[in-house]
Amino acid sequence: MASILKDKKIFSWALYDWANSAFATTVLAGFFPAFYKQYWAVGVDASNSTFHLGLGNSLASAVIVILAPVLGSIADSSATKKRFLAAFALLGIVITAMLYFIAQEQWLIAITLFVLASIGFAGADIFYDSLIVSVASEEQYDVVSAYGFALGYLGGGLLFAFNVFMTLNPELFGFADSSEAVRVSFLTVAVWWLLFSIPLFLNVPETGVKRTVGRGIGKAIRGGFCQLSHTFSEIRKLRVVFLFLLAYWLYIDGLGTIIRMAVDYGMAIGFDMDNLITALLITQFVGFPAALAFGYLGERVGAKRGILFGIVVYIAVTIYAVFMDDVNEFYLLAVVIGLVQGGVQSLSRSFYARIIPTNQSAEFFGFYNMLGKFAAVLGPVMIGSVTLMTGSPRLGILTIIVLFIGGALLLLFVDEQEGARMAQELAKDKHPGTPDLSSS
Repeated sequence: MASILKDKKIFSWALYDWANSAFATTVLAGFFPAFYKQYWAVGVDASNSTFHLGLGNSLASAVIVILAPVLGSIADSSATKKRFLAAFALLGIVITAMLYFIAQEQWLIAITLFVLASIGFAGADIFYDSLIVSVASEEQYDVVSAYGFALGYLGGGLLFAFNVFMTLNPELFGFADSSEAVRVSFLTVAVWWLLFSIPLFLNVPETGVKRTVGRGIGKAIRGGFCQLSHTFSEIRKLRVVFLFLLAYWLYIDGLGTIIRMAVDYGMAIGFDMDNLITALLITQFVGFPAALAFGYLGERVGAKRGILFGIVVYIAVTIYAVFMDDVNEFYLLAVVIGLVQGGVQSLSRSFYARIIPTNQSAEFFGFYNMLGKFAAVLGPVMIGSVTLMTGSPRLGILTIIVLFIGGALLLLFVDEQEGARMAQELAKDKHPGTPDLSSS
């Protein structure tokens, strides 16, 4: 672990998680859902605002579903992962800053900007995830992936804690009220995200086979679509990859939906906003050491077993959430979620990196992120729709348990060793002279 902490390129890569997690905590999970209900959508029925929020999350995810595989193909074939990462990150950063300027009751403008910022956030993650093969060897994947998530929990939590303090004490910062402080918090996220992204672009290399798709964006896009078609056929050959992606598609939906809709759910069943924000902070700071611990767990018992353990915990959490009626129970769930959330995410990323060809990492991670975001198209809509139809947010949250169970059952049949062997064979077949990067 000490050698990883001292490696400049690994630290710079992981620091991007510290940077963009400010959006995940302050905007995605924290202030936006609450501020949307209380400020931008004031006067709108609670069930309708929940539906709008779920629909906005789903729309952003749908755009990434369409773009991710093609962009991944283009980035691999033209060695432009960092350029695409920069473009999407700047989209998210600029749009997040624009939230400051949206007036009260302008719910449609607010949700539109939220969708655009979420597209930037999720799109950049495709290329960030794929760069793990450029900074770590295969045996380091579990620890390095966990390192990134751990820094994300810590960095996102620190800025979120500052923003919470700022909104609780607006007069100390010269603000008229807490609403102005919340709006300023969106600016702090934009600055934080931009500032701590810089080391990645300076210190992280793009390694692997570089294949030219031709000059000009038109040729690059055509080449990307051709490569996308080819990748579909290769995923069909890589049976283990295909099965894992199906499993991931299901269980990451439940996880992502909880992240995006937890505050909305807590408000819907009557919990105070201050208590919900406190619970989010608990999750962040518990998640920092827990994500690191899951990295070691993956090394010792295997990433697959670690993921399955986390899924079982999420099933229990979902069932418990349906019946809770006391805020202390919400705090307890926040601790439990913090213990497993980052671990499931980090081990999924490192597990997938082992079973794909390293020279096509952005392309394959495009599919990985596509399925993750496609699942998030369904989850929030499921909760929002069931809540709208039944008037019960408890029945809405219960729907996601099916996704956890289905994902776990499919994951049981995924063979990591067979997947790694098939990926290496495919890479050698396509590029016989390509060195084995996983052992470098």
